[in-house]
Amino acid sequence: MERKDNIQDSNEPKQPRQRVRITTARPSYVGRPQYGERPQYGRPQRPQYGERPQRSDRPQYGERPQYGRPQRPQYGERPQYGRPQRPQYGQGQRPQHGEHTGYGRPQYGKPSYGKPQGRPQNRQAYDPQAKYSMKKRIEYNESHIDPNAPIRLNKFLANAGVCSRREADDFIHAGVVTVNGEIVTELGTKIMRSDVVMFHDQPVTLEKKVYVLLNKPKDYVTTSDDPQQRKTVMDLVKNACPERIYPVGRLDRNTTGVLLLTNDGDMAAKLTHPRFLKKKVYHVVLDKNVTLHDMQQIADGLELEDGPIKVDAVEYAHQTDKKQVGIEIHSGKNRIVRRIFESLGYRVIKLDRVQFCGLTKKNLRRGDWRFLTEKEVDMLRMGAFE
Repeated sequence: MERKDNIQDSNEPKQPRQRVRITTARPSYVGRPQYGERPQYGRPQRPQYGERPQRSDRPQYGERPQYGRPQRPQYGERPQYGRPQRPQYGQGQRPQHGEHTGYGRPQYGKPSYGKPQGRPQNRQAYDPQAKYSMKKRIEYNESHIDPNAPIRLNKFLANAGVCSRREADDFIHAGVVTVNGEIVTELGTKIMRSDVVMFHDQPVTLEKKVYVLLNKPKDYVTTSDDPQQRKTVMDLVKNACPERIYPVGRLDRNTTGVLLLTNDGDMAAKLTHPRFLKKKVYHVVLDKNVTLHDMQQIADGLELEDGPIKVDAVEYAHQTDKKQVGIEIHSGKNRIVRRIFESLGYRVIKLDRVQFCGLTKKNLRRGDWRFLTEKEVDMLRMGAFE
């Protein structure tokens, strides 16, 4: 059968199949690295050991690269960072007061980041006529004055700034004053404000009222003219106004603090006359601690050589320093505060008047002055500071 034949044929030993390998020729790439050679892929070949190129801009061993920042100074060399170098001791000139040297803490105010520190070089000079200046002249309201009321001739001359009332009486008696063309020699003569007054053939007009507050320093005498040629408070306010002003009350030469100057005679009399008893506050510094017993004695009242004296209030001005005392008093007797403590065995080292009739020296440097405000003048006229 055909099937058997096929089976028989299948029993015959098979011949091993020969594998035929089909090979194709690979293309030859130009520049392909050989075995063991690392491809570079577009970057330059790394040099062999010992053949490393030397870059001219590369720092040598021991030289620290800067990377865009300035080189670090050597030991002992202080970096400046944009500010001038601090002068060494004995070298150069010492900076003047008010000049910013650039080193250390800024002299004026807090530092302003990104802005120049210190006072500007082109700072304008002080202008007393500035809008908000306390030295700007103030025109005070004089509506309280009756223009039709008569006034004594000596007072008229004094209010005009010619002289004092006592000196005016001497000039009137000498016959150098005329009213409406007629010589007046009688003392106590009253005139009207509209009358024409001549003094040594020169017309006389009433001055406008001026009120100046001074923070008096030491070594200045409270007077208009000193025969001993000492420094007076008028030297400190000589450029304040053209009117003739004079101090209200007195402060000792070594006493500092609030002092009022004006050409308003009525105001000055009201503030200094013992009948009105205006309040004054003093800060006293003594040579030793004040005991509680002496403080109580001052509060209860003391007997001095010119009579009894009693203060309105007295207390310590410092929490721990018992040498500093604050005292409030209405009396206007001469050297009254010093005599109170000297009677108890104390010596006054410093005496500062911090308040006078409600006026204080706040924001006013020692030796400086300012004009009173309209509100302060009105309060003085009404007596609100008693």
